[in-house]
This record gives sequence, C-alpha cells and structure tokens, in this order.
Amino acid sequence: MREFDYRRAYDVAGAVALLDADPDTRFLGGGTNLVDLMKTGVERPARLIDIRELPLDRIEVTAGGGLRIGATVTNGDLAAHPEVRRRYPALAQAVLAGASGQLRNMATVGGNLLQRTRCGYFTDVSQPCNKRVPGSGCPAVAGEHRNHAILGASDHCVAVHPSDMAVALTAFDAVVHYETADGPGELPLADFYLPVGDTPHRETALPAGALITGVTLPPAPVAAGSRYRKVRERASYAFAIGSLAAALDIRDGIVRDARLAFGAVASRPWRATAAERVLTGAPAGSETYAAAADAELAAARPLPRNGYKVDLIRNLTVTVLTELAEEAAR
Repeated sequence: MREFDYRRAYDVAGAVALLDADPDTRFLGGGTNLVDLMKTGVERPARLIDIRELPLDRIEVTAGGGLRIGATVTNGDLAAHPEVRRRYPALAQAVLAGASGQLRNMATVGGNLLQRTRCGYFTDVSQPCNKRVPGSGCPAVAGEHRNHAILGASDHCVAVHPSDMAVALTAFDAVVHYETADGPGELPLADFYLPVGDTPHRETALPAGALITGVTLPPAPVAAGSRYRKVRERASYAFAIGSLAAALDIRDGIVRDARLAFGAVASRPWRATAAERVLTGAPAGSETYAAAADAELAAARPLPRNGYKVDLIRNLTVTVLTELAEEAAR
C-alpha cells in the first residue's frame, strides 16, 4: 500500500477545506471499500480525511413525515432504526441483505453511495479497465460478464453498481445533500449517478471537493408496505445478481401508486419508470405485473452470458408484486 497522510476532521467546513487544499485526498468513513481498493492499488490517495467524528450520525423524522439520514450513520444503525423499519421497510431489508454484520457496523451511508464496482477487471490492476484507466478498454464485454449489466451499459463499461441500500433509496426518491467550499447543495438520487456513455470513470454528478452530508427521503405513504428482495449465488454474504425494491398501493383492485427499482442490472440503481407507468391505474394482478416488467426490460441489451438476468428480473418482479398485493389484501 502506498504511504499516505492521515487527518481527522471534527467539523464539516474543516473537512471540506482539507480536501480543497489537496485534490489527491479522499474522505474516509468506515473504509470498507476504500481501504480494500488501496490495498490492491486501485486507489492511491496521498491523504485520508477521517470524517467519522463529524456530527452527521443522526436519523431524524422530517416535518412532512419523511426521514433525514446523516452521512456517517452506519448501515447497521440505519437498518435497526425503528422509523426506518416502520416508514421504509424495504430500506432496512436492503441494508440487511448487504454484507456481513461486522461490515454493516463499519460502513456508512455516504460511503455506501460512493462505493465502486466489484467488477473483477476493475479491481485487478494488471487488466485494462475504462473506469480505472480511461481509454484502456473494457475486457468484460468479451470476457467474464455473467453478473454484469443488461440495462444502460455501453461498449465502454458493463459493470454494475453493487449497493443494495441505494436501490431502495432510488425507489423512494431520495435526495443527496452535500457541502463544498462554495456552500451546500443537493442532488436527487435519480441524477446522482451519471450514465456510463463513453466516460465510465465519471461515476457521479457530485461537484469536485464535495462531502456528502446526508440523505433525505420525502414522505411516501406507499413505502410503509414496501419490500426488498435480493437474488444472489449463495445465501451468505454475496453481491446481488438481481434485486428489486418495490411498493404498491392497491385500492378497489386498482394500482393507485407503484414504486420499483432494480439492482445489479446497470451501472447505477435502476428506477423502473416504464414499469411504474404500466402499473399505475391498471388492475392488480399477475398479468399487469408481467406487462410492467416487460415494458421496463424491453430496453435490456444482455451480453452473450448474462441474458438470464432478463428472466430473473421479470420473475422477481411478478413474484414480489404478487406478494405485496396478497399482503395488502389480508
């Protein structure tokens, strides 16, 4: 590992100033992703700024009934919080589906949003990778891509975003708050992750020198009955090969509101807006759920060895929406 300087920040302005003074610097939360990448040589910062002492570790109910989640809240505390479990159960389920208990107790909300892809070509510095070395190529396109993207990818990158938490946050219109030397700002999570295009190394729309300070979830009554379902190759700690955060509001047999987001199918959490449009106003039932999934997956462009994900996501969507409808009818 490259030798690096270490500083600890105690206030937001001080943390931002330290980063602004040296662009070859990274903020350090739980370190569950960054430190691993430093060990393999993917990340080589000259300085780490430890932000765990910043006053950003609270979860609060907003005036309208949403939630404000600080950036240094650990994943473990997020999943256990009673208001998260009551108002946005899919978020708690998504966090519990990710990593081990030990990692959840270290990883932070802000760090989870910024975690890098787990593509083997990205983490192997002996291989080309457009995310790591722009213009070097994407060997996954013709190589090992069984767990890679089927939506929103390009010839420049077919990796998927690994976060479970971000999928649930995307389904419920979360907003990311940040601080820069010029003051505070915010980004809807729908705009936070950039499309791959021909610049996959540019992953987020965060301004240079920005520190994530928290995430806000707007009020969403439909989220109280939400669910997160993750499919993985083994039951123990593993990244998803497909996942779904979903919520339905059904009244008099008609879907009045629907929220869906897919995970492990694109370079970012994938809000299933086409599926939501098909669902809203339609009769509740398996035919509607299948039609919604098909509408979203019409844009899928699978590679030779990951086409199974199309059927997986379709079946997952029908199954979870059916379960939600049956639960609501009890």
